[in-house]
Amino acid sequence: MKKNMGTLDRTLRILLAAVIAILFFTGQLTGTAAIILGIFAVIFLLTSAVGFCPLYLPLKLSTIKKTETKK
Repeated sequence: MKKNMGTLDRTLRILLAAVIAILFFTGQLTGTAAIILGIFAVIFLLTSAVGFCPLYLPLKLSTIKKTETKK
């Protein structure tokens, strides 16, 4: 798997997952919305951890800047 997610993309996904978790644990999210958004939060965390998003492949997308690939 070649990484296709840049630092900003990964950071935004982690922040969004954190917001979903906060809303869930404070009782603001319940029911079906909580389940669906919880699944998205887990997916966001996993893709951020590995730096690879499978949905980017068919679209031939990459959010990695050229300077990030040199690290």
